[in-house]
Amino acid sequence: MPGPLGLLCFLALGLLGSAGPSGAAPPLCAAPCSCDGDRRVDCSGKGLTAVPEGLSAFTQALDISMNNITQLPEDAFKNFPFLEELQLAGNDLSFIHPKALSGLKELKVLTLQNNQLKTVPSEAIRGLSALQSLRLDANHITSVPEDSFEGLVQLRHLWLDDNSLTEVPVHPLSNLPTLQALTLALNKISSIPDFAFTNLSSLVVLHLHNNKIKSLSQHCFDGLDNLETLDLNYNNLGEFPQAIKALPSLKELGFHSNSISVIPDGAFDGNPLLRTIHLYDNPLSFVGNSAFHNLSDLHSLVIRGASMVQQFPNLTGTVHLESLTLTGTKINSIPNNLCQEQKMLRTLDLSYNNIRDLPSFNGCHALEEISLQRNQIYQIKEGTFQGLLSLRILDLSRNLIHEIHSRAFATLGPITNLDVSFNELTSFPTEGLNGLNQLKLVGNFKLKEALAAKDFVNLRSLSVPYAYQCCAFWGCDSYANLNTEDKNLQDHSVAQEKGTADAANVTSTVENEEHSQIIIHCTPSTESQAQTY
Repeated sequence: MPGPLGLLCFLALGLLGSAGPSGAAPPLCAAPCSCDGDRRVDCSGKGLTAVPEGLSAFTQALDISMNNITQLPEDAFKNFPFLEELQLAGNDLSFIHPKALSGLKELKVLTLQNNQLKTVPSEAIRGLSALQSLRLDANHITSVPEDSFEGLVQLRHLWLDDNSLTEVPVHPLSNLPTLQALTLALNKISSIPDFAFTNLSSLVVLHLHNNKIKSLSQHCFDGLDNLETLDLNYNNLGEFPQAIKALPSLKELGFHSNSISVIPDGAFDGNPLLRTIHLYDNPLSFVGNSAFHNLSDLHSLVIRGASMVQQFPNLTGTVHLESLTLTGTKINSIPNNLCQEQKMLRTLDLSYNNIRDLPSFNGCHALEEISLQRNQIYQIKEGTFQGLLSLRILDLSRNLIHEIHSRAFATLGPITNLDVSFNELTSFPTEGLNGLNQLKLVGNFKLKEALAAKDFVNLRSLSVPYAYQCCAFWGCDSYANLNTEDKNLQDHSVAQEKGTADAANVTSTVENEEHSQIIIHCTPSTESQAQTY
């Protein structure tokens, strides 16, 4: 005969055994939450005003974001000793009891963004020794207590962006030697002091964009030996950030949309691993000739509006550029060896400069797009574009070009778009252009010869100086005996003879600089209009 204790154990085992087909009790899941077993619980957006009860003690991930929870009392999560992820974003949290998170020894992810916090809940998070990711962004935080991050020995990611901080919390951050990513963006920080991040030796990503930063102390980035990404965009910097010389591992640098006017020689000498530099939307007037040399990993370089720059930058050692943009300068020539050094170039934009002579681009075998519009180019020689077998788009518009060699385009491969509009051409060579989809010749006042449709079998869009030049592609019989000098009459005849439907395919555009010329875009679209050639 079993004793009372043995009987109780027997009954308990019996109850467990009858709990279900598998012998396991069904996991607890309080309404209105949804549960994935006893591991993940989703209570988001349910109008809750407090932490729900009746959930499994084995819950590992709890989402109670987007509710109406205004405060977290003491021991709010004492029933979740195995919790690893806690999402509290988008509530109206304004108070967190110092012991609200006590007992969460396994917690790795805590999200508190989009709440009403005015200070970092330093006491509440102090004991979270396993925490790896902490989001405090989009609150109203104005202060970070000195002891805020003590004990967070495994923290890797920290979001403090979109708050009201006026300075970098230097001392609190010094407690985070394992931190890998930090964002202080969208605050009101006006300066970065020396050694602000000196203990963050593991930091890889630092975002400081959209602040009010006017100055960077010379040693503000000292100690960030592993930093790869630095974002200083949208600030008030008036001088080039010389402090970046202390960042030997930097790969991506952004300081666009500031007030920087000068990029000095050797600007990036301390950053040999740079791959991307974002510096547009600065009032650049001068760029040092050697500013961008010896950046062997740089893939893209964009300089716009550096109005005082007269020399093409020295790119010696910067040999892996895929995209190069230099616009709005006073550069008047291109180095003859450009394509011997820049064999990886795919896009080249040198528009809005003072370039007169073009070198041979032979050697830039990967080049797909070239833009040279609004320069002072007056001639295209036979060998200028020789060997560009990958070129698809070429823009030579709004120059002074009066002559293009008859074989200038002969060796081009798959070129599909060519723009030589608004130049001074009297003739136009067609050899090598039979694959064109789009051709722009408008604005060449002296170009009166008709084009032959057989030379452009793939053409889909054509803009020409005069309406009659479009007829080779439509077979406008009514134009055969017209005086080709009477251009306005010819255009009127097209509209009358082809009717409203056909006129929809002849678009006349009046350029500000070309009041007397008619731009015709010819695109055969119906069987009645299509010309077989």
